[in-house]
Amino acid sequence: LELLRGTASPSRLAMIGALWLLAVPAALLAGANALALDFLSVAEPAAILYDAPSIKANKLFVLSPGYPVEVVVKVEGWTKVRDDTGDFAWIENARLSERRTVMVSAQSAQARQAANENAAVVFTAEKNVFLELIDVAAGWAKVRHRDGASGFVKASQLWGL
Repeated sequence: LELLRGTASPSRLAMIGALWLLAVPAALLAGANALALDFLSVAEPAAILYDAPSIKANKLFVLSPGYPVEVVVKVEGWTKVRDDTGDFAWIENARLSERRTVMVSAQSAQARQAANENAAVVFTAEKNVFLELIDVAAGWAKVRHRDGASGFVKASQLWGL
């Protein structure tokens, strides 16, 4: 109130300024964590996506198992998701899995033995191939192919992180 009235002392203004210097970065960090993306994957074959949270709503399209989707909001047994094309739709929660997968978004992605551009190539995955996500660090994702091979792929070549 002193600040609003213009009656705050210089020492009081300095204290308020110091608090702002601490509070603003903390709020920004909290906001960044609040905006962290949450991904799930489709759990079963032929999961139908709808334009509203109801099986009576219009059917939009069908996703295959392992397809990663970004969670937008959850409401009473339904989840609004975004796919790799940016489209939004609703899916029943029972059709989703906590199992993390990613999809190759580049024309092809080389999985390497280590998170290093010079490491040996373990396998190459083509565009739209689903990979199980094991870990993410420093711009690389450790992934596993359905045939069991695992390696590190540049995060920029994947969707679902």
